[in-house]
Amino acid sequence: MTICPCCGFKSDTDLSAGCTACGACPVGEALPKPDIELPSYGRSLVLSVMGGLLVLIFAMQTFMALAQVSARGAKSNLAFLSMIPLDYRAWLAAGETAAWRLKWFAIPMSILVLWFGRKLYRSIAADSNRFCGLRYARRGLFASAAVPVLIVILIGITVPTRLEHRQWGIEAGQLAMGSTFARAFLEYQAEFGKLPNELKDLRQVPDPDGSIAAALSSIDPLTYSTLYKPSADVATLPKEKPRMLRGAVIRNASLNTGADDSLSDSLGAGLSFTNYELRLPGQDKIAGTEDDIVVHDGLVSTAGETLKRPGSVASGKSLKQ
Repeated sequence: MTICPCCGFKSDTDLSAGCTACGACPVGEALPKPDIELPSYGRSLVLSVMGGLLVLIFAMQTFMALAQVSARGAKSNLAFLSMIPLDYRAWLAAGETAAWRLKWFAIPMSILVLWFGRKLYRSIAADSNRFCGLRYARRGLFASAAVPVLIVILIGITVPTRLEHRQWGIEAGQLAMGSTFARAFLEYQAEFGKLPNELKDLRQVPDPDGSIAAALSSIDPLTYSTLYKPSADVATLPKEKPRMLRGAVIRNASLNTGADDSLSDSLGAGLSFTNYELRLPGQDKIAGTEDDIVVHDGLVSTAGETLKRPGSVASGKSLKQ
């Protein structure tokens, strides 16, 4: 290939007859090629700088993550330097943090390394007379490929722990909703002196932050009667009206929400619910499983923990005798 010194046009033809682009003609004989041509090191330098830059970025991110943990209890620079841990587990945790920070940078960089870096390395290896620094190019390519692989490995190590923490967050949110209902029952009892007959009665409780309304809206209103099971303790009922609780009414009284309407009419206003159980669907959104959230007289737990609790009684039992 010949390059015209006037216009820079590249051509495979001889310039003795003139340039085909600008028409410039030679004024003398062409200079002879030198006996010794120095090979180019530009491509090897690109690969070396690429690999070194990636290693430097990852090392700086790891040190910054470690420094953020160590600097929390340091009061001076000397104290900060003395508090840098030497345990490999601390450095591993810092590397995991750096890997998560660089995850979006590592994905496009790995694609660039696999395509552009290998192409440069093959061109250097194919023509060693024109290009030098093959050993340094190999090291740079290896470093460029090793950093994304290391980031993927460190991210993979933390995936189980992060999934576990995510599950903790989901469970904490469900327990928080159960605590919201427990607070709503407590406020309703303090306001009206009794427990609500139906779950929708909780809307009468003052709700300045809207948390109670949000908790109620998260449940299908058609399932209110199946989730909320109030009950009453006969021993705690007022005794000034014994005529309301005598004869067959006492023997056949049932305190779950599935009691007959005729019984509720017979008891009338003299019977107030003293206990309750609210069963909220868990993460699977299916009621009646072990991950359900159970609010029982202000105590919030999962259904599995409730069944394991000593002296626990399954929901739907009749009146305490």
